[in-house]
Amino acid sequence: MIDETHDAARRSWVASADGHREFPLQNLPFGVFSPPGNAVGGGGPRGGVAIGDMIFDLRAAADAGLFSGEAERAAQAASGPVLNPLMALGAGPRRALRRQLFALLAADGDGRARDAALAARLLHPAGACSLHLPAQIGNFTDFFAGIHHARNGGRRRDPNNPLSPNYKYVPVAYHSRASSVRAAGVPVRRPNGQRKQPDEAAPTFGPCRKLDYELELAVWIGPGNRQGEPIPIGRAAEHIFGIGLVNDWSARDIQQWESQPLGPFLGKSFQSTVSPWIVTPEALEPFRVGQPPRPAGDPAPLPYLTDPQDQQNGAFDIALEAFILTPQMRERAALPSRISHSNTTDLYWTLAQLVAHHTCNGCNLEAGDLFGTGTISGPGEEGWGSLSEQSMDGTRRLTLSPSETRTFLEDGDEAIFRAYCRRDGFAPIGLGECRARVVPAAA
Repeated sequence: MIDETHDAARRSWVASADGHREFPLQNLPFGVFSPPGNAVGGGGPRGGVAIGDMIFDLRAAADAGLFSGEAERAAQAASGPVLNPLMALGAGPRRALRRQLFALLAADGDGRARDAALAARLLHPAGACSLHLPAQIGNFTDFFAGIHHARNGGRRRDPNNPLSPNYKYVPVAYHSRASSVRAAGVPVRRPNGQRKQPDEAAPTFGPCRKLDYELELAVWIGPGNRQGEPIPIGRAAEHIFGIGLVNDWSARDIQQWESQPLGPFLGKSFQSTVSPWIVTPEALEPFRVGQPPRPAGDPAPLPYLTDPQDQQNGAFDIALEAFILTPQMRERAALPSRISHSNTTDLYWTLAQLVAHHTCNGCNLEAGDLFGTGTISGPGEEGWGSLSEQSMDGTRRLTLSPSETRTFLEDGDEAIFRAYCRRDGFAPIGLGECRARVVPAAA
């Protein structure tokens, strides 16, 4: 699957792409954007591709007749305000579009897009554009596939048995709220709800006191399946359109009180934030790795979750980072404080296993459905991907700067996630930022 689009020696005529730490020529992620109001051809949401500090306009390119065959069909499907039609087409048209995009944007490739007048219609400065949700999300499922996060949370309940008996057999998940997913940059309002401290006789209603972030991988579904027809593990990867980042915001005090006996509800449904760019499986091909072996004594996955090829190369080597930027840092023009760094190899289940399990009962997935992997924490505290872990549920304070500490997020704080892929011999790529600022609760 490694082809000319992964050649690290190839350069782009888009100057900012060469050496770009996230969006070089070898990445080409998809998203939805609105160009500046004064752009040639006007505004309005449409599909685009990140290339360096620019966005390549798929609608304008399709109208200019720059694509042919399956790539043309894919570009037309990506020309509207959501990418669902492109997602539904599957891997073939997507790969064809990627290869023709690469040829159009490569310095030594198809030169038609370099015409000055045409380039002015095709390329928009990313900083002047508005980024939107890349798809209409019909369903949002949040998994619990980060075993270190699961174990850290379980220790607070039962230090001797932190994992539930089913954890190593079942890719645990719950159905989250699709309607409150927002693109990066949209502020998150502190939620109101019932909270009850251990020393309080009864709950009170008011703003969340333990607002937390969760560092997760976003998995975007491509072609779906018919209801009643499970997706076999050996074909599950074909149903993944691409990945990004998601912050599944959590109101821990509301969640702790309401999750007795059922699972998350108001503590999770107020908002989730996703990064605007979707990095395709093709761009990620050089960064595939084997799923880390399970520790001795852990059960093997059941047969419907077992596929040798998936175990050999179904995981990804993606470095993850979580930061906090406070109002005080913003005023000083200071850099955000890094809270954690982990890797997607810390996931206990592969993405294909999540798809296979989700559909094993006949549940039908649809193009544009969103999965969250669950918080990806590393084995040590430097990799813990939530503040509930870092602060041990508020019992210790984190030092962000010489003058600032936190247990949970305060109003004005901004949570920022970043992710990078690095491998010798290949151009590094990134997933784009997932960030949002906390604003006060509604009166």
